Amino acid sequence: MKLNQITDNEGARKSRTRVGRGIGCTKGKTCGRGVKGQTSRSGVAINGFEGGQMPIYRRLPKRGFKNVNSSNFVVLTVERLQQAITGGRLDLAQPITGAALKAAGVVHKTLDGLRLIGTGELSAKVTIEVAGATPGAIASVEKAGGSVTVLAPAKEEASAEG
Repeated sequence: MKLNQITDNEGARKSRTRVGRGIGCTKGKTCGRGVKGQTSRSGVAINGFEGGQMPIYRRLPKRGFKNVNSSNFVVLTVERLQQAITGGRLDLAQPITGAALKAAGVVHKTLDGLRLIGTGELSAKVTIEVAGATPGAIASVEKAGGSVTVLAPAKEEASAEG
């Protein structure tokens, strides 16, 4: 077999339907668009338009809201923290902060702060500063001989001053 002999199987590639090629063809004359009217012409974009009737997105009531004051925390697990310590990416002599974790490549961004959750086990004694922590995570760090400092979120400090 040679490269110039390789072909698709019969019927593997279907040819494009050619429309508007005379009335003897299935898609001739009106090309399957029907007769007259808005949708028979090009440039029609009527998604959600119901012919003048009140559209469904306006008939139904609005639900819920988006809280603009909500905090968006980056989740950090105890297991991932242990992996970074085992890999030698974190300096245990210094307190572990969001900036240190970002510099080590453990997290990509800090957003409104870090939230430590207690998935996994920790064997190293660490001092960590986070914006939030679950009771299980705090217990896991303290069991290993470390301490967790829960900082106030930056948003609340800014609003309290202003």
